[in-house]
Amino acid sequence: MAGCDMTDDTTHRREWTVTGMDCAGCTAKVVRAVERMPGVRAARVALMAERLSVDLDPGITRSDQIEAVVRALGYGIAPTVAVDDVPEQAVRPATGAEPSWYRTAKGRLVVLTGLLLALAWVVALLTPAGGGYAAFVAACLIGVAPVAWRAIAALRMGQPFTIESLMTIAAGGALLIGAAEEAALVVFLFAVGEVLEGVAAGRARQGIRALADLVPKTAMLEQSGGTRTVPADSLTIGQVVLIRPGDRIPADGDIVEGTSGIDESPVTGESVPQTRGVGDAVFAGAINTQAALRMRVTREPRDNTIARIIRLVEDAEDARAPTERFIDRFSRIYMPAIIALSALVILVPPLAFGQDWTTWIYRGLALLLIGCPCALVISVPASIASALSAGARRGLLMKGGAVIEAAARVTHVVFDKTGTLTRGRPVVTDLIPAPGVAEIDLLSIAAGVEAGSGHPLAQAIVARAQAAGASVPASRDACALPGRGAVATVGGAPAWVTSPSHAAEAGGVDPAALSRVTALEEQGRTVVAVFRTGQPLGLIAMRDEPRPDAAAAIRQLSAMGLGATMLTGDNARTAAAIAGEIGLDHRAGMLPEDKLTAIRAMNRQGGVMMVGDGINDAPALKEARVGIAMGSGSDVALETADGALLRDHVTDAPAIIRLARATMGNIRQNVALALGLKAVFLVTTVMGVTGLWIAILADTGATVLVTLNALRLLAFDPTREA
Repeated sequence: MAGCDMTDDTTHRREWTVTGMDCAGCTAKVVRAVERMPGVRAARVALMAERLSVDLDPGITRSDQIEAVVRALGYGIAPTVAVDDVPEQAVRPATGAEPSWYRTAKGRLVVLTGLLLALAWVVALLTPAGGGYAAFVAACLIGVAPVAWRAIAALRMGQPFTIESLMTIAAGGALLIGAAEEAALVVFLFAVGEVLEGVAAGRARQGIRALADLVPKTAMLEQSGGTRTVPADSLTIGQVVLIRPGDRIPADGDIVEGTSGIDESPVTGESVPQTRGVGDAVFAGAINTQAALRMRVTREPRDNTIARIIRLVEDAEDARAPTERFIDRFSRIYMPAIIALSALVILVPPLAFGQDWTTWIYRGLALLLIGCPCALVISVPASIASALSAGARRGLLMKGGAVIEAAARVTHVVFDKTGTLTRGRPVVTDLIPAPGVAEIDLLSIAAGVEAGSGHPLAQAIVARAQAAGASVPASRDACALPGRGAVATVGGAPAWVTSPSHAAEAGGVDPAALSRVTALEEQGRTVVAVFRTGQPLGLIAMRDEPRPDAAAAIRQLSAMGLGATMLTGDNARTAAAIAGEIGLDHRAGMLPEDKLTAIRAMNRQGGVMMVGDGINDAPALKEARVGIAMGSGSDVALETADGALLRDHVTDAPAIIRLARATMGNIRQNVALALGLKAVFLVTTVMGVTGLWIAILADTGATVLVTLNALRLLAFDPTREA
């Protein structure tokens, strides 16, 4: 049960939903307070997901103690689920819609301080000067009390430099020098700023919530010859559901009856409905547009494509960009430095030059309010979160800010051929049996060798054998020969299906047939040789057509100033034919280790993005600065690479780079905005041009502006050419 204590000797993870966090400064306060507690190994906060994860040693600190600390800082907290040992299956219920601003604690503070300020002005107009001053003092003290309480709580937890503490000192100091009216106004503006930050953060979270809302709440489950409506989250693997025209698909599954157009745009951003029939996989959240379908559930609701995308976007906050880590380190120095500068402003002019104490105390207090680095700290994560949400809505997934920053810097893109630049569904085009061998026997033996393989070429051979009515004999001792082919024992003797070059070395190709191999390969076909020990059986030629958008993708990359290369294990002639048709450089005959070496060499010349199928290309994907997997939501595509292109569009490769570049541009704008505003108001404050209420606007106003600028990325469409 969530939040319960464990008594064994292993570290356990606990998760809570924390509400009221509006910026990275909030997350830092929670993390630092929780990490100080005994028995806490690590604490992490995801701002956009509103999630606190804590690794705990059992029997030292109870869950309710952690909750008490978070509440003392002024945030709401509620346990979610225990995620021991199975973090990938953790159930993270989607938080509800953002409450109206006036229903939040910070909203109520705005209303209270606003009413108190208005009342104080009324009193000041209707009573002598002393009465008005007292009313402003009362308005300031009542309004700053909850802020001061949070400041004291943070101070007790070893965090003296928080915006609440600076606000409390500034308000108290203003009262001491007789600026009660301005102190009350500053408290009100501070409350307004916090509400605006909350509203902006809430809008940023809507992207994740919109994904969760794609999955329908109910499903029509088939039982006992009829159907009944059940909650969609109660579906289990193997159950069959009815999907009527116009319905959203309630779970990931395979169609068992019917053919219809499926609108996958809510999941992958693919604008054109795709025709799906018996045996085809469909995603939760997609829309059935034409005819009734029966579908067998293949994934638990908590592990469907939408749920995994949400987890990826939420967890991506842990993969922070180098820029974000630098700014976090800088901000820890920035605030104490501003406080020290404020002290110098207060002390040096009066002590060294005999200036008026009240004037310089006022200016020093205003400088304090400029010292909070909230706008600077939120400048990067707000942009990253918006970019991740914008990408996810279009089937472009990236695992965090580090990936986005690396993608923005790539200079070269490398593609695998089969299943990436080509459709990955080759078909047999030519059967060339050796003398004395029947076509049906050639197909039968080849299918026996390839029956257990998931490689597209193997599946093409098996499909052709089944279509021709050839028997697929049982095989054993099947073994893949990386970059060459496969071998298995078929009919009591070894049989091989390999590349012609490998077969020639083993005496498995009739020399007279080699000229035919050359001619077929020059037509862009892949040829394999089938043979037994010392006995050629024949050749099988296959053709895998390029994806229709492959040439457009290469053209877009060239327009963006990026180079492109195809790395393939196929032979040189077939590779040249495909590469020439698409319009990019190529390297052929490459084993997996050759691809790895090539990527490593390219990385030394500049950042390389590798786009592959996420399975056979795993080593190369890992070696590249950015590894992007093609694939409609496969486990490997979502978990092993740095990102995934769910729509299987080659043009999404330049789109993901376009999004990364736009994000880094947005981040630079945010940093310039945050530092620029503070620099301007720091100078004007010291010169006496601006005062306390302008100083608080310089802080909260900059935070709101930075967040709103980051939210512009939600509307950015990276699939459009610039």
